[in-house]
Amino acid sequence: MRSILVQTGRDPLNAIRLDTAMNVARARGGHVTLLIDTPVDRYITADPYGGTFIAREALDAAVADDDALAELFEGRLANDDVPFDVIKFETNPLEAMISGSRLSDLIVVSRTCGYAGDLAVEGNAPVLVLGNVPLAMPLASACIAWDGGTEAALALRSAVPLLADCARVAVLTVSDEAASGFPPTDALRYLARHGIKAELTVLTKTDSVEETLAAEARQQGAQLLVMGAYSHSRVREFLFGGVTRYFIEDADGPALLLAH
Repeated sequence: MRSILVQTGRDPLNAIRLDTAMNVARARGGHVTLLIDTPVDRYITADPYGGTFIAREALDAAVADDDALAELFEGRLANDDVPFDVIKFETNPLEAMISGSRLSDLIVVSRTCGYAGDLAVEGNAPVLVLGNVPLAMPLASACIAWDGGTEAALALRSAVPLLADCARVAVLTVSDEAASGFPPTDALRYLARHGIKAELTVLTKTDSVEETLAAEARQQGAQLLVMGAYSHSRVREFLFGGVTRYFIEDADGPALLLAH
């Protein structure tokens, strides 16, 4: 994970995202890219007759504010030990992060961004979704949600750099959910080839699959939960709920590494 893209702004969780991105970059010898977005369309209105109007003063003020933010971060990080750059976009936040991630190995956002799930599906890199605490490297405990599917396999492969030197790694599988593809022993074997020792934990479903996984992750004190994003369609998850949606909305849950 040498190229790390981080959602950047003035919100209270920005420091958590930035600290985590810097921690991962130090551990993996990486580079951090801070993305600052000024969505121009927020300052454009249309009248009933088809005309459009730009709130020019407000837009100019927002652009100047974000330029000042970029200078602030450049000054703060100039003497740090991690190489970085700052990029700016003028589209909506999701489009900006998708565009900025074309050559990224990891995307770092907060749960509160509102588009983490969409970014996992449409972005160009695995997405690290953070809560209220930064991730320190190396990790002390991590869990991998395994259902044997393609998304789970991709998430596992993407997580290897984060799992290196992790003190405890557990592969979690729910016994009532028949693996649709690869057995969990394949996941253990793959991790072992990368020098990562993991334990297999087979869980009996108590309530829902997501609640069963969440309870075990809490029991193990997991800082990170690795999982495939949207094994079912996003429409189905929106209507009926699902594992991905549950964990993105779980404010007290571990950080997530999502891949699709």
